[in-house]
Amino acid sequence: MTQPTPELADIFRQHGPAYRQTHALPLHHHRLMQSIENCRTAALGGAVEWCDHCQHTRIVYRSCRDRHCPKCQGLAREQWIQQRLAELLPVEYFHVVFTVPEQIAAVAFYNKKVVYQILFRTVAQTLLTIARDPKHLGAEIGFFTVLHTWGQNLHLHPHLHCVVPGGGLAPGGEWIPCLPGFFLPVRVLSRLFRRLFLEALEKAYADGLLQFFSDLEPLRDAPGFAHYLAPVRQAEWVVYAKPPFGGPSQVIAYLGRYTHRVAISNQRLAALQDGQVSFRWKDYRDRDKQKLMTVSAEEFIRRFLLHALPPGFQRIRYYGLLANRHRAGKLQICRQRLAAPLADLLPVPKHYRDFYAALTGKNLRSCPECGIGTMLRTELLPSCPGWRATPMDSS
Repeated sequence: MTQPTPELADIFRQHGPAYRQTHALPLHHHRLMQSIENCRTAALGGAVEWCDHCQHTRIVYRSCRDRHCPKCQGLAREQWIQQRLAELLPVEYFHVVFTVPEQIAAVAFYNKKVVYQILFRTVAQTLLTIARDPKHLGAEIGFFTVLHTWGQNLHLHPHLHCVVPGGGLAPGGEWIPCLPGFFLPVRVLSRLFRRLFLEALEKAYADGLLQFFSDLEPLRDAPGFAHYLAPVRQAEWVVYAKPPFGGPSQVIAYLGRYTHRVAISNQRLAALQDGQVSFRWKDYRDRDKQKLMTVSAEEFIRRFLLHALPPGFQRIRYYGLLANRHRAGKLQICRQRLAAPLADLLPVPKHYRDFYAALTGKNLRSCPECGIGTMLRTELLPSCPGWRATPMDSS
């Protein structure tokens, strides 16, 4: 008999309790796992709905809304995209990726918040500095960045995706476009990024903000830390500028794929059997071939939790012309210089069912049985008391 395709929640439900008992996890890891385990189950409560035409009855359970849950990102992504549509300009858009070396990723393993903050700050400083240089663009640019921390095999691989309009505002206020098909020189970006990042990392070390354990314990001594960083000072850091998007529609398609992605989607999971998890992955070192990887459930959970962000950490950020504090005014100036009209936006209704209907044309209030009646809420189901466990009662 063919085994059903598993979901991430199935893996956590079957193997999460044992994992939590045998591993010392921070509180937000416990909460993340149990949110996903309980997503759309009776534990979170819900409602009983009844069709006013055929009397069909169903129970609808609540979603966990955790940003790491693969089942809770679709609507959040679409709402975010609708908010961003108004910011599109009629210019080329560029996709630039900044990646840190493996040695830095190892430091990030124990110092996620500090290292990721440095990554955001130095990437932004790099792009803004080179763009302002009259030898390159000589303008203030705007962009947003999205943090991804995973590779296809779920190992830790921190990198920032940046989406940048092809041009900016000169000091005099006029619009300066990028050369067609060319944003900024990648090698120049790479070397400034390397210098700024290492300077910031060394300052964090000097300020006592970094912690080192296990194989990295020798880095607690300053000579050991300096020796560890020596090879990355000489290496070329990877900054990759992809070909420009074909137009605003391609930008939106990109946003839909990247902004609210989690470490692994349910669609990539292939099997959960005998304590083993199999998932599909793309091997970029072997001509992008699709392959199947099988690891123990314990190892799979460990890899997934590598990508749990610190509580409150913002993984999408805006800089330059798109910085939150003056975005509206700067974009208005850009549109005036480019003679660009305001985007015709889809209004975002307050209720998720109305928004889903506006996006897809499907009415979630319609009866799934007869297709004629309307599902009316007849009873609210409370969540289970104390469902959000702490390390003491996670079993």
